[in-house]
This record gives sequence, C-alpha cells and structure tokens, in this order.
Amino acid sequence: MTDIDTTTEPVVIRRHNDSSHLTEPRPLIRVYTPPGTLDSVTAFYERLLGTERDMYFTYPARELTLAVVGSFLLVEAAEEVLEPFRATDGTLLVDSAEAYLTRLTAEEGTEILVPPHRVPTGTGFTARHPDGTVIEYVEHRPTPSGR
Repeated sequence: MTDIDTTTEPVVIRRHNDSSHLTEPRPLIRVYTPPGTLDSVTAFYERLLGTERDMYFTYPARELTLAVVGSFLLVEAAEEVLEPFRATDGTLLVDSAEAYLTRLTAEEGTEILVPPHRVPTGTGFTARHPDGTVIEYVEHRPTPSGR
C-alpha cells in the first residue's frame, strides 16, 4: 500500500465504484482503528480472508480514512473522532439509497437518524431498525472522473 496525501481533496479508490448493479445489499462489519494502523489492520484482514481490499477512501471533512476488505469496513481516526460513529452497528452498501429510505420509512418502528446526505462515495443515510440496530445505508456512485 502506498502513502497517499490526505491533506486536501478526498481520495477514493474502488474496484467496483458503482453500487447500482447490486442485486442485494453488501453488509459491512465496522472495525474501528486508531491513527497509523489502517495499513496493518487492512493487511490482517487481507490475509485472513485471502482477498485484497476493494475500496480505500479518505473523508477529510470528518477526519476519517476508510478501507473495505471483503465484508469489513475499516475506519481509521482518532478516538474522539470515532466516538460518534461507534453507535452505528454496521453499513449496508445498496443499489439505491432512495429505494431503501422509502422501504424503511414505510416500516413501523423504523427511525431515520441521519437523513440522506452526500458522502465521498455517493449518498447515505442512517436508520434505527425496530430491533434497535443502527445501520448506515450507502449507495456508491462514480463521479465523472471515476471516483
């Protein structure tokens, strides 16, 4: 893995940068890691799963660096930055955030905690399911430059 300058523009690297083709959501288990450890944590999950990461991106506005290996979303940041994210149990990469928002708002007991908003990879929102599970729903859409 090469060092990437994350001080200015967001960096996004994805092998499959458009989630509109998904026939079912891709669940991602969140792993939180302190600054300077993302490369070693990524390497561990690559060895464990026998696969390479297929996403890497920075989110400078939130002071995050993220990678995806298999079904693991690795989130690197200082503890004080990670604290509000720890309340979210997982992430679902979906074909259409709007479609899932419509389905969830029709379900009794579902609460939209964070309404749809732009994220470095596309659009996302966060919902609390009737059982109390908090899930971030994200659709990835490439920019004209492929990010």
